[in-house]
Amino acid sequence: MSPQNTSRPKARLPRGFRDRPAADIAAERRMLETIRQVYESYGFEPLETPAFEYTDALGKFLPDLDRPNEGVFSLKDDDGQWLSLRYDLTAPLARYVAENFQHLPKPFRRYQVGQVWRNEKPGPGRYREFTQFDADTVGSASPAADAELLMMTCDALEALGLKRGEYIVKMNSRRLLDAVLQSASVSDLQRGTVLRAIDKYDRLGEAGVRALLGKGRKDESGDFTTGAGLDEKQIALVMELLTATAERYDTIAAVQELQTIRTTLAANGYDENRVQIDTSIIRGLEYYTGPVFEAQLQFPVTNEAGETIVFGSVAGGGRYDDLVARFTGQQVPATGISIGVSRLLSAVKQRSEAPLAPLAVVLTMDDAAQSFAMARELREAGLRAEAYVGTKKFGDQLKYADKRGAAIAVIEGADERASGKVTLKDLKRGAELSKAVESRAEWLSERQAQVTVERARLVQEVKALLTRGRW
Repeated sequence: MSPQNTSRPKARLPRGFRDRPAADIAAERRMLETIRQVYESYGFEPLETPAFEYTDALGKFLPDLDRPNEGVFSLKDDDGQWLSLRYDLTAPLARYVAENFQHLPKPFRRYQVGQVWRNEKPGPGRYREFTQFDADTVGSASPAADAELLMMTCDALEALGLKRGEYIVKMNSRRLLDAVLQSASVSDLQRGTVLRAIDKYDRLGEAGVRALLGKGRKDESGDFTTGAGLDEKQIALVMELLTATAERYDTIAAVQELQTIRTTLAANGYDENRVQIDTSIIRGLEYYTGPVFEAQLQFPVTNEAGETIVFGSVAGGGRYDDLVARFTGQQVPATGISIGVSRLLSAVKQRSEAPLAPLAVVLTMDDAAQSFAMARELREAGLRAEAYVGTKKFGDQLKYADKRGAAIAVIEGADERASGKVTLKDLKRGAELSKAVESRAEWLSERQAQVTVERARLVQEVKALLTRGRW
């Protein structure tokens, strides 16, 4: 086949997915470690489950019409069984508990971090693959278990640098919602659509939710979403729940349960400035059976379109007492909360994006072995360092260090080596120069951005330069 006839794939990302650069990965890594420390301080221990589960094990909690992969990504294995990528970390936990129930302590407390996938329409800031960080208590029906998760979530958000007033954790109860839906004569067939409509209240507002509770809604792209088909009287009863206070329903046992949780929180210093009851909080997944939670950010951020918005929900969860029973037939009370790491990170990094630790690039002048030795010496001292392995052209090496965002370039040419010296260039101060440098002589003419030191003091002088440069 001639080169002209060669068919080449187009380099493009699948819709709803993204590539992530080093700075984003490093920021997420720090965020995960911060959350992990908080969760472990409460006595929670890690668990990992696979990305794939049998489709019937995940359950029918996301939209599915004529095929298993409506709402989830699925494939048929060679044994004819349907497998699906997990859409959250809770359904796999229920399968794990059911499978290992006899051997687990009761209650069983675990945390898990991992990727999840949703086969849904992507949009600005809405990806089909994202990271969640969950914590769950399985085997306790006590409201104290719910209260503990809420306290731990507050602690995690504050450990990430959020101040009180910049976030709020809201709670409601599905039992309260069930009572309202029953009084509105909402059928089982309509229930799922109603739940998903109400869960969009913070994003679509009253008009948008009303449309989804009725005939449906056309979004900004022109796509039409079929509604629940409620009549005006039913819609009015449901909408009243979204705008009423808890006192409106204070005779319902669900509200009394929420008040018990709030009393426990208040006794431990978590007042209504951090956690409060809000009857508009629903959560979209259908497996919740009791209290539900949602953590929301209160400060403005800039979205991908450059618009200033209030970011909204970054964590959510609730009680799901029937999920394990799908496998065992025995009800096992459980409650959990999930931080949407990808979503929270995109909001938090706009205010205080923390880069990777500063990097030193050791240029390779004539002896690669010596360059590797210096890089290793810096790494052993706890610094980030690499030896350049590209061309030997001096200008190329400096341009590389600049594009890498390096803090320092380390140079040991023949003259430096003969005199037991090494030259350090502060790339932060000399950034504009390094972009234009074409020769080593030109580089050496710029003295204020560099220093020549004793080779034996390489580590100490690099650390001093980093300190002075405030990297």
